[in-house]
Amino acid sequence: MKTIFLCIIVIITGICSANAQSDSIQRQINQQVWKPFIQTFNARDNEGFKAVHSKEVSRVLQDDKRILNADEYFKPVPDSIKARWAAYKNNLELRFTQRIATGDRAFEVGYYKSSSTNTNTGQTRTSYGKFHVLLRKENGIWKILMDADTRENADENAFNSAAAMD
Repeated sequence: MKTIFLCIIVIITGICSANAQSDSIQRQINQQVWKPFIQTFNARDNEGFKAVHSKEVSRVLQDDKRILNADEYFKPVPDSIKARWAAYKNNLELRFTQRIATGDRAFEVGYYKSSSTNTNTGQTRTSYGKFHVLLRKENGIWKILMDADTRENADENAFNSAAAMD
């Protein structure tokens, strides 16, 4: 009986330890990737946005059936487009359906909600998408190695059913 009880304690302790380690990694990812990702995206801070990505990033545009390398993904935005963007305020939100992290690799799946409000008219446009991201720890810091997204089956209900970031 003591042996069975001891085995149960060891199993529970191992599960709790693994969950705590996973939670700790996900808190690191939130602080090092997702919070700056959202902040720099909303502020249109291209250099800050680029900084949360690996220099070897691949950007997969699933709906367009295209894969971009880092140079293509971070191609400078023309001033004419920047001028049009100035009239809009961005608000990006992320929710997660799957977060797997071990050691120096992580894979995350979720939905995003992107709203853009015209500061002159107050009109807001909202869109939804589903993302798949592979992350890698580089020199002790989490970076996005692969970012893929699609609008397929992404809507308000799917977004709302996913878990908010802690």
